[in-house]
Amino acid sequence: MSTSTLSITEQRTGMVARLANYVELAKPRIAVLVLVAVAVSYSVALWGQPNPWILFHVLLGTTLVATSASALNQWLERERDALMPRTADRPLPAGRLGAAETFVFAFLSIAIGLIYLAALVNLPTAGWAGLTWVLYVWVYTPLKTRTPLNTLVGAIPGALPILIGWSASGARLDLRAASLFLIVFVWQFPHFMAIAWIYRKQYEQAGMKMLTVVDPSGRWAGIQAILAAIVLIPVSVVPVLNAPGLGGFVYAVVACALGFSMLAYAIIFFAHQSKRTARQLLWASLIYLPSVLLLLTLVPWV
Repeated sequence: MSTSTLSITEQRTGMVARLANYVELAKPRIAVLVLVAVAVSYSVALWGQPNPWILFHVLLGTTLVATSASALNQWLERERDALMPRTADRPLPAGRLGAAETFVFAFLSIAIGLIYLAALVNLPTAGWAGLTWVLYVWVYTPLKTRTPLNTLVGAIPGALPILIGWSASGARLDLRAASLFLIVFVWQFPHFMAIAWIYRKQYEQAGMKMLTVVDPSGRWAGIQAILAAIVLIPVSVVPVLNAPGLGGFVYAVVACALGFSMLAYAIIFFAHQSKRTARQLLWASLIYLPSVLLLLTLVPWV
């Protein structure tokens, strides 16, 4: 192999590695859940009669906004991330990307994303996306080192993708939209309490005031997880109260079964705080939300 060929191969490898770092900045696993929430909300608002092009535009625009939020979150927390093993290998603390280029990337992503949504979807959708970005980056992220209420505040931008998708449909905000918002809002408490318990030592080392750091016994984290799981059960049924056909009934039965299952894991976590019970609760939450959201899209077809 010639020297020039090796040089081209190395350049391509370097470009792929750099692209992978930018993708990592976007936190793709979180972004996928955000996009599922947007798509489901849009579909439920129209009861299964979406406009494919509008759905494509809102998903693409939301991806750009979510990418910016995740990148800026890591830009703001790069020093704290370096203190925690679970985040030390992220592109910024590991030195694979610089702070300046990350900030520029995040700024361009939010600017293009909001303009795209305003131009190709509608202004309310861009407005909800912008509010989500502001609350997540400039309110929730700084609060992590100031108060254990950061989870409560962070759950708001965590649930706002529901309103992004709903607004994209052009439908009026109603009880179904409110209940969908509440499902995602409340779900975050058992989900994040489990994560906060598993990584409580690392959060403490980084100076983050998670509830499991302020209350190392884990009792209040367990109580929050139980209360949230209880609330989820009736709230999850509200979106289908006036649903046509048998689909609403089938969804309600399955959603309640999933809700009682997560409640059981929350009670076990409260009774026996350990990494094992926390991981069980975490997995229950990861199964619950995608299942409930995806089942909702099937309601009109049953």
